[in-house]
Amino acid sequence: MRYPGGNFVSGYNWEDGVGPVADRPRRLDLAWMSTETNAFGTNEFIDWCRLAAIEPMLAVNLGTRGPDAARNLLEYCNHPGGTTLSDLRRAHGWPEPHAIKFWCLGNEMDGPWQMEAKTPTEYGRVATEAAKMMKWIDPSIELAACGSSGRTMPTFGTWEDVVLEHCFDHVEFISLHTYLNNYAGDYPGFFASPDLMDSFIEEVVAIADAVAARRRSSKRIMLSFDEWNVWYRTRRGRAQRVLPNWPVAPPILEEVYTMADALTFGGACISLLNHADRVRCACLAQLVNVIAPIMTETGGPAWRQTIFYPFAQMSRFGRGEVLRAKVDSPTYAATYYDPRGAEDHHYPLPAVPYLKLAAVRQQDGLSLFALNRSLDQEIAFDVTAKGFSGLSVEDALELRGDLEAVNTKDEPDRIRPAPLDGVTVEGDRLRATLAPASWNLIRLGG
Repeated sequence: MRYPGGNFVSGYNWEDGVGPVADRPRRLDLAWMSTETNAFGTNEFIDWCRLAAIEPMLAVNLGTRGPDAARNLLEYCNHPGGTTLSDLRRAHGWPEPHAIKFWCLGNEMDGPWQMEAKTPTEYGRVATEAAKMMKWIDPSIELAACGSSGRTMPTFGTWEDVVLEHCFDHVEFISLHTYLNNYAGDYPGFFASPDLMDSFIEEVVAIADAVAARRRSSKRIMLSFDEWNVWYRTRRGRAQRVLPNWPVAPPILEEVYTMADALTFGGACISLLNHADRVRCACLAQLVNVIAPIMTETGGPAWRQTIFYPFAQMSRFGRGEVLRAKVDSPTYAATYYDPRGAEDHHYPLPAVPYLKLAAVRQQDGLSLFALNRSLDQEIAFDVTAKGFSGLSVEDALELRGDLEAVNTKDEPDRIRPAPLDGVTVEGDRLRATLAPASWNLIRLGG
């Protein structure tokens, strides 16, 4: 779980969020044009992570702050005691060190929307110096450098190359972010868009390995895909930039997800699984209300959005060893539409398979995640699971329906998984029929 951002971190003073809540300052948050009360801070976040059995991933501010503030935050969090900052944590009520092992070196520093955005050289130097000092304090930590905020950034490629040239020896990860959209109202192109995540991942891997090759190094930089989701409707007009009176916790970016969004979201899950050899971290942005799988209201109920279901299934059953699935499927032509500023960008995609698939082997079986991207044709799903025998169907679920259907407070279960009937297994051979425009999970035991 990544905290405290996101764009917010580039203007964040970590000292504001520790100590007695009543004494914490209120600040103008330039990221979301609101007032930040700092009632929730680092220690509260760590307590929440421990209660939820979630590994914390803490970001340091390399926008308006720098390496000195980064190493001070690390000392406050991870040093046992006997220094001013570690004893300050103890005085605040946390006698044991937080032992945070995974840290982000800033956020989206290539973006002009970011507070104190930087060139790749400027960021590479700052990230290197922050990394050095942080690891001098705690050599056990792992660090993620900022990669490109998206594949469409004008500096993509050059940014990764220059940044890693500076900090290759000091970091373990480089980040990448992607938000998929259907601005064009083009379902075939929208459903194909997760394939651009595959290309993005593979291109960043190639760049990182090229930096390693120039060094004659066997070290491999891993990828932290620490922002990804479907997001587009609430970006219209950048409504968050015109909020009056700097409100506290305004209801912004509350995307309402459709069945079509869930299908594209599922395709993104498959892309991440299929690159698990290098994508070792992938943080869904975000968790509740703000472009989120869970919605709620103050004093009211919570309900699951459509995208909740692919994410929950991947989180629960995507554990184990991801297999290299070979897919033989009919294909279609598609164009992905991605607006950047006032200019429209159209990307003709190569032949897109109707079937997108990930297979994960567990100790006691196999999980298959399958997306049928055809709007009107069933797929005869015929799988040969080489090396497996005695398989049986443990569970089979499908998610489908009206592509514009959504879940709401009044109708929270309009879109939810239903049994996928007709799945048969003989030996290492599985057969099923996947409905048009459907997300499917099949779990096999044996």
